[in-house]
Amino acid sequence: MDPDRPTALLRGKRFVLGVTGSIAAFKAVGLLRTLKSHGASVSVVMTNSATKFVTPLTFEVLSGEPVTTDLFQAHEEMKHLTVPDGAHAVIVAPATANVLAKAAVGLADDVLSTMLLTTRCPLIVAPAMDGGMWEHPTVVEHVRTLRSRGVVVLDPEVGPLASGQIAQGRLAAESRIIDAVQNALALQADWLGQRVLVSAGPTQEAIDPVRFISNRSSGKMGYAIAEAARDRGAKVVLVTGPTALTPPSGVEVVPVVSAHEMADALSRHFDWATVVIMAAAVADFRPKDRADHKLKKSGRTAFSLELETAPDILSMLSARRTTQILVGFAAETERLIAHATAKLTAKGLDMIVGNDVTKEGAGFGSDDNAAVILTRSGGQKEFAVMPKRRLADAILTEVLGVGSVGQPSSIATE
Repeated sequence: MDPDRPTALLRGKRFVLGVTGSIAAFKAVGLLRTLKSHGASVSVVMTNSATKFVTPLTFEVLSGEPVTTDLFQAHEEMKHLTVPDGAHAVIVAPATANVLAKAAVGLADDVLSTMLLTTRCPLIVAPAMDGGMWEHPTVVEHVRTLRSRGVVVLDPEVGPLASGQIAQGRLAAESRIIDAVQNALALQADWLGQRVLVSAGPTQEAIDPVRFISNRSSGKMGYAIAEAARDRGAKVVLVTGPTALTPPSGVEVVPVVSAHEMADALSRHFDWATVVIMAAAVADFRPKDRADHKLKKSGRTAFSLELETAPDILSMLSARRTTQILVGFAAETERLIAHATAKLTAKGLDMIVGNDVTKEGAGFGSDDNAAVILTRSGGQKEFAVMPKRRLADAILTEVLGVGSVGQPSSIATE
């Protein structure tokens, strides 16, 4: 932990510390003491395997609270619900490969894994494992899944392991875990008071009652932004084109189909918003005439479809805005910086997120994305391929600095 960094964020907070069956379980004792020393209260939940390394009594004495080890503890309330209730964060340290797997697939066969399914506060996971397990494809996939959901998974460190090997698998240093907790707490409320209007997904422009023109957008980036803004304290309205995604809880969702419907929905909510983030892939063109009946092949060998431009939603909103921060997206296949810069200027945006949809492992349909963020003041920052949820948080952090770098007050508040 940076000795110059204030730890006031920990004071008065309540944490749940999950301890699993790793030789590094003894290090959780020091983490508990550090959290307590900074004024936090800590409830400890241990797996059965963890009790083989450190006794529950150790954690009970140091925490001053009963330690939960069994989903079916006699004469007790439903611990998997009551223990995380009101917690500011849940920390699992150390986390074994087994626990990562359970959390990723939603398996709930003990008190800790069941509790993780009920947790709604930030979750920080610090893995520890031996024998090259961290690089195993299954573990890699489970970590990717957790990170895509907004879970903070710290990379383990390289060093001597219990087996005698030198490899990546050591529990992250206590200072890194504490910093991750503080960062999660800081993010929890930095958008408090903001009203965020997000668009997501594709639009569908009808040719006839059964056919339409659309694009490859999955909506995942816009949904991730909506969830991240919600988790950071904002009120969120998500205007979404047709997707296969589950609507995020705690967010007002407005489903639309066409570019015209999306323009209408965004226009209705625009004056309410303090920040507008246009992540949707709105159609640039639509059929000029929509057939009232299904068009038949009828021996044709060719068919011509006349198109007209769809509503330019970004320009429309830009012309109407008063104090709103307006963020656009530019999905490109070539000359990313040049095209994104041109759109930033032409649409009168405060910030634009450009991404190359041809980039391997990113773009439409993927759980990951890479981006370059450009601001009206000339700022430019690149982000390598990462889970879309993680990129969503990075985008929101950059928005805070629009107009006056590092000054969240540059966003109008209620």
